[in-house]
Amino acid sequence: MITDPISDMLTRIRNAYRVKKPEVSIPYSNMKFAIAKILASEGFASAIEKVDTGFGEIRIVLKYDQGGAAAVSNIKRISKPGRREYAGCRSLPRVRSDHGIAIISTSQGIMTNGEARKRRLGGEVLCEIY
Repeated sequence: MITDPISDMLTRIRNAYRVKKPEVSIPYSNMKFAIAKILASEGFASAIEKVDTGFGEIRIVLKYDQGGAAAVSNIKRISKPGRREYAGCRSLPRVRSDHGIAIISTSQGIMTNGEARKRRLGGEVLCEIY
């Protein structure tokens, strides 16, 4: 049994990038799908799709540059089940001087730190990607 499904998702993506896999499959949940959509919209993944295989899964096509370097150099889980991390709109993290993103779970859905700052929302800081 997985106690932290978001951490499992991020670990699968990190490991797939390290071994240069073209894609990775993750068990489906609404929160994981929202995070995957952000990865695709911010340019950290080429494409995502929901696949119905009985249980449902998300297939993420990973993105590499011409030289084979991964689009993601690190994915870090911030808020964990044992220690939740929250931030107000004024104290949202800036990841690598705004060269990376933080994914925030707000009352209006899951979004990047930049989008949450524009909407003046705080929330739970799920992870950082750069």
